[in-house]
Amino acid sequence: MADHKHGDMDIRDQEKTFAGFMKFTQVSVIVILGLLIFVALVNG
Repeated sequence: MADHKHGDMDIRDQEKTFAGFMKFTQVSVIVILGLLIFVALVNG
């Protein structure tokens, strides 16, 4: 087996993917909250 060295792996792609996922999640939550507020105001 190959010797594992902690912290030796290149994780730039994983970090970019995670950052994209977090941005998508943030935008999605804002849109959903906006829609809920809109529906609440329209249905009074």
